[in-house]
Order: sequence, then C-alpha cells, then structure tokens
Amino acid sequence: MPDSPYTVSDVMTHTVVAVGSEAPFKQIVELLDQWKVSAVPVLAGEGRVVGVVSEADLLAKEEFRGRADVLGEGDSGHRAKAGAVTAGELMSSPAVTVHADAPLGEAARIMARRHVKRLPVVDGVGLLQGIVSRGDLLKVFLRPDEEIAGEIRSSVLGRLPSTGSLTVEVSDGVVTLGGSLPDRTLVPVAARALRAVEGVVDVRLDLTHR
Repeated sequence: MPDSPYTVSDVMTHTVVAVGSEAPFKQIVELLDQWKVSAVPVLAGEGRVVGVVSEADLLAKEEFRGRADVLGEGDSGHRAKAGAVTAGELMSSPAVTVHADAPLGEAARIMARRHVKRLPVVDGVGLLQGIVSRGDLLKVFLRPDEEIAGEIRSSVLGRLPSTGSLTVEVSDGVVTLGGSLPDRTLVPVAARALRAVEGVVDVRLDLTHR
C-alpha cells in the first residue's frame, strides 16, 4: 500500500460481477450465491452504472409472498419489487457511486449517509471500474505498526518544527508521541496530523513544552 492519503483505488475490488438491465431474477440470485456478494451493479451500454440490485431488493419477493397488498405494475416503492422479474425492475436507481481517486474518508461518509454497504467505483463518465465495500475500507487497519511508525516519522514529524526530541511508538495501531515541542499550540496540530495517517486507531500524547 502507498503512503497516505489513501484513495478508493488502493483498496477496491477490481474484478466485479455485474448484470444488464434485462438479467432475470433467478440469474441474479445465482450470481450472488456463486460470487458470495450481497449486491451487483446494473450496467447499460458499454459499462455505465445505472443502478444496483442488492439482497434487500430481491427479498421483497419473499417478504410480500402471498399478500394481497402488493402494488401493481408501475407503482413505486419497496412493495413494487415483489412483482419485479428483471434487474431493471429490481434495481435501486440512480446508483450511489464513488470515484476511484476519492479519499477513503469520503467513501465512508457516502456509505454512512446513504445507508449502503458497498459502492460501485466509476470513472468520469460513469463507467464501472470496480467496487468498494465496508470491509475494503477497513483494510487500512491491517497496516503493520512498523509501517505506520515509519510514515509518521517521514511524513508527519518532518512538518513539525524542532522535532529531533520527539519519539514515536505504535502498538496495535495506537500511536504514542513522546518528547518535547517548542510551543504548546503545536500539540493539537500534531494530534490532527497523527490521526490523519491511515491505520491509526488512536493517539496518545506524552509531551512536554520547552
């Protein structure tokens, strides 16, 4: 993995199973089971993402099975998907997507705000490039402590004045910064810079001021 800042392209899955809008219901279920995924992008033309079919979209058919209040053709809403038979009828559209060069924090905020578990990754014209999931975003916390410490020494401490007396220790992703700083006002600056390093779980400061 490269040094921070990390982008979606660093962690996304490049091989993506996708379907066209005419893909039948049963084929979609079979693909989810075969590839062990919980959703598939729906593509049009040369690969433009027009929607996403998730397990939740498919479950409407079982949820409303045998009920008389299923909405008819042309009706909107979750119940209408109980009568859907193709990806175009089932999909949530427009798709919630992200660009490959987006920071990981942006992808995480989109997922949280839109209540989705994964995002199709698209280029500038909406063509599918990959997919990023919640699990992919968590990969940064697999970085070795030594790698995190090395990045902090080379990229963070170098931007602080008079850092020769500072020490960095990382254990299970928790950073302890020790030593002294020439000015108390640099403490929050240092803390923010440390927290911005991908893979950092928490920051502890054991500092004195000259």
